[in-house]
Amino acid sequence: MGRLLKCSFCGKSEKQVARLIAGAHGHICDDCVGSCVAILAATPPHPLDDDSVLASLPACNAAVGAARDVLQRRVDDLRTRQVSWEQIGKALGVSRQAAWERFR
Repeated sequence: MGRLLKCSFCGKSEKQVARLIAGAHGHICDDCVGSCVAILAATPPHPLDDDSVLASLPACNAAVGAARDVLQRRVDDLRTRQVSWEQIGKALGVSRQAAWERFR
């Protein structure tokens, strides 16, 4: 049996994540990629001019859409496993009702 691959950033195994991307010297999971995208979007290296900010909007929108899709798939998977709306809401920091309304 082969070696279990892990994310070089968070340490989650390939069995704990949806995707694990291989690099030259390590791996990164889909959760860490999402975190990196959020960090980069929130902290530009220097002030951007209006044209640069406008040009970045499509990529930001695509990242938000991709993260939303991953989140929806994970919630759907949890519901398939009979995980309660209360547990899902608690994990997301919202009420059971808010989780149900957002993801049903």
